[in-house]
Amino acid sequence: MGQLNGTEQIPAVKTGVDLLSRGLSHPWITGNRIGLITNPTGITADFVSTIDVCAGLANTELTALYACEHGLYGELQAGVRFGDMFHPRLDIPVFSLYGDYKKPMPAMLAGVDTVLFDIQDVGIRYYTYASTLFHMMDACAGAGKRMLILDRPNPLGGNVVEGGVLNAGYESLVGAWRVPVRTGLTIGELALMVNSEMDVPCELDVVAMEGWQRSMEFADCGLPWMLPSPNMPTLDSVRVYAGTCLFEGTNVSEGRGTTRPFEWIGAPWVDGERLAERFREYKLEGVHVHPVYMSPTFSKHAGELCGGVRIFVTDSGKFRAVETGLVLLHELVSLYPEQFCWLEPPEPGSRYFIDLLAGGKEVRETIHDRAEFIRLMDAWNVQAAEWKERRKPFLLYQ
Repeated sequence: MGQLNGTEQIPAVKTGVDLLSRGLSHPWITGNRIGLITNPTGITADFVSTIDVCAGLANTELTALYACEHGLYGELQAGVRFGDMFHPRLDIPVFSLYGDYKKPMPAMLAGVDTVLFDIQDVGIRYYTYASTLFHMMDACAGAGKRMLILDRPNPLGGNVVEGGVLNAGYESLVGAWRVPVRTGLTIGELALMVNSEMDVPCELDVVAMEGWQRSMEFADCGLPWMLPSPNMPTLDSVRVYAGTCLFEGTNVSEGRGTTRPFEWIGAPWVDGERLAERFREYKLEGVHVHPVYMSPTFSKHAGELCGGVRIFVTDSGKFRAVETGLVLLHELVSLYPEQFCWLEPPEPGSRYFIDLLAGGKEVRETIHDRAEFIRLMDAWNVQAAEWKERRKPFLLYQ
């Protein structure tokens, strides 16, 4: 952060909404009716909500808001559905995109000309905000509406890509497009790339940031960190999420209901010391796992004493979250074949949740065999390298 007149703090990075709040004009905003997809992460560097920025724009009318998973105020836990409402102060509709509809109906777009998107993404495929964005892009294409992304940093930087690309047929809200687990893109860059691959693209533009470089993590940006969801409180949570979110498809706790969601995994039948010892044999760089006991207050194993491990990222440049998660999964399957299990599909014929997260059935079918899962990691590394090449035409920040 720098200083102006000795007092005002100047962020190293200006986000799309920062530029909008400082007088940036855009022909899709001025003289138009706008809708806004946002949540508490839609905030300027000086803590003004994007809702208030948009409501205060001259010659522009904010006519609708759209809320993703966790709600407009970020107050709802994962998977909690909610309905439409009216904004209590602005008296405009807040349409739910995590209730009866995941893709907006035409009536939800009838009163807008341009839809703005301003949410802090985490750059990882499982996060449902990007999927909601893709659904809105598709709806805008069908309704003849325009989409404008107010870009924000990828909190993990823009250089590293991890994990395999989602297989066709495994699309869901935790993976709505054929992207790797860790994209290495900002939400604006990702939208441009996906839009180019859609059968019917929408009219799309991005208000690019000023000052962001691909080597920057969020802490380098000089911006306020607002937790993007209830169980993603810190950058430490984000760093490990690409690996430990896979445990959502198992009977092992991914740390929900503890003070270290996604940084800790465990279950009543896990010996943390033994698991940590087995993990160390892999000699993975940039990471240490340490035995820790916890009792989740909600979600899996609520109120039970659980053995497990906490993941410490010792070098974020070398740490690979997906590889770490796969190694932990393999060791738990190997150590506890009688206790460990995948969560069953909710109904006959539907997908295992682990398959939706992993983007295919390969993890579930190979993780028990060390040689097979190492081959899977190698194949995913190849896919990640190919993605890095394929994304180049859409990079806004070199």
